Amino acid sequence: MKLGVLTVLFADRAFEEALDVARAAGLDCVEIGTGNYPGDAHCDVAALLSSASRRKAYLDAVRSRGLEISALSCHGNPLHPRSDIARSSHMVFRRTVELAEKLEVPCVNLFSGCPGDSERARYPNWVTCAWPTDFTELLDWQWRVKVIPYWKREAAFAARHHVKLGFEMHPGFVVYNPATLLRLREACGETVGANFDPSHLFWQGIDIETAVGELGRAGALHHVHAKDTAINKHNTAHNGVLDTTPLADVSRRSWVFRTVGYGHGESEWKRIVTALRLAGYEGALSIEHEDALLSVDEGFRKCVAFLRQVMPIEPPLTKAWWTN
Repeated sequence: MKLGVLTVLFADRAFEEALDVARAAGLDCVEIGTGNYPGDAHCDVAALLSSASRRKAYLDAVRSRGLEISALSCHGNPLHPRSDIARSSHMVFRRTVELAEKLEVPCVNLFSGCPGDSERARYPNWVTCAWPTDFTELLDWQWRVKVIPYWKREAAFAARHHVKLGFEMHPGFVVYNPATLLRLREACGETVGANFDPSHLFWQGIDIETAVGELGRAGALHHVHAKDTAINKHNTAHNGVLDTTPLADVSRRSWVFRTVGYGHGESEWKRIVTALRLAGYEGALSIEHEDALLSVDEGFRKCVAFLRQVMPIEPPLTKAWWTN
C-alpha cells in the first residue's frame, strides 16, 4: 500500500511547499483538491486544462519529489435543489474529470450529493428513516428522478475519460453507507466505487472490516482515506449518535473526528489494513485531518508515524507459504 495525504491540509502553503512536506514525511502520493468543498488552493484547473506545458510543469513538481497523484477531489453537491449551487458543483466535477484524464490520475473523489424534497425545494433533504411513509416516498422520488439519472450520465462521462469515481460515503448525502454506494454502482456501472473513509462509518456503528470486505468483493474500492473518529460514550448514552452539535463544541458532541489512532487503537487499524489487503486493495491511504484537538502539523506527523507502524509496505507473497 501507499501512504499519501490530501494536500488541503496545507492549503495555507504554496503547492511546492505542500509537496515538500509530503516528501519530507516519506510519503508516496498526494491527493489534490480541485474545488467545491476541498477548495482549489493547489490546483488552477482552468490553467492546467488550457496548457500542456503547465500540466507538464505541474507533474514534474510532483514526480521530481518521488510522489504521484492518487486522486483529484472535488466533493460538492451537484444534486442541490438550488440550481446555482448544483450547476457550480457540476462544472467543477466535469472539469476535474477532464483534468484527471490529462494528468493520468486514475480516480476523482467526490460526494453523491443530496436533492431536496421537490422541484421547489431550497435545501437538501437527507432521509434517515422509513416511517412515516412520507420519507419512503421522498426517498424513492430522489433516487428515481434525481440521483440515478444524473449519475448514470456522469458515470458514463467519467468512463469516456478513463477515470473512476470514488464516492465518499458521507451522512447528509444519498450515498452514506455500503448499501447506498452499491445501489448507485448497480444503477450506474463499475466506474462508480468508494473513496472509503472509515471516519464516517465508525459513528454509524458500521463494522469497518465487514464494509471493506463487501465493497472489495464487488470491486468497488477505488481509493481510501485515513481518518479516525472517537465516540464519546457518555454523550452517546444520553443522546445517541445523530448529533447536530457544532463540530467545534467537542466536549458536548457524541462523536468527533480524530487523527488516526486517537479514536481507535493499533489493533483496530491493523484489522482495517489487513481487510484492505485481503480485498486486493494496494492503493493509497490518504491522510485527511479534521481533528479539532490537534494542530494540522502535529496531527499529520502523528498520523504518519502511526500508519507506518500498522500498514503493509511491501507487496504480499504471490503464493502462501503453506502451499509450498
